[in-house]
Amino acid sequence: MSNSGPGYKSHPEHKVELKPGPARVQVKVNGETIADTTSAIALHEDGYPPVYYIPRGDVKMDRLVRTSHHTRCPFKGEASYFNLIPNGAENAVWTYEQPYDEVLPIKDHVAFHANKVDITAT
Repeated sequence: MSNSGPGYKSHPEHKVELKPGPARVQVKVNGETIADTTSAIALHEDGYPPVYYIPRGDVKMDRLVRTSHHTRCPFKGEASYFNLIPNGAENAVWTYEQPYDEVLPIKDHVAFHANKVDITAT
């Protein structure tokens, strides 16, 4: 199913770029490793620091609890959120389950709020 949406290609003044992530990205909460991957996608968007999208298969999804919170990005689509069990951080993790075609590689990946977890990228 295509989800072309408005996306960033219809807004050439706003840049969104996907690149391979660093060799390894780890996410820890209170010392517990929640995610560890060599397959992250780095999303670079105008006005924001890079965000690492991590494949769900490399995330301890049992340490996340889905919330009812949703947001809509005009360049990526609708995001769904999760709380973190280890520290109770609300809406600390998000995913685009139906991303716009222009950012389709981030489907089945999650991202973490950098101020709510410890992210190491090497």
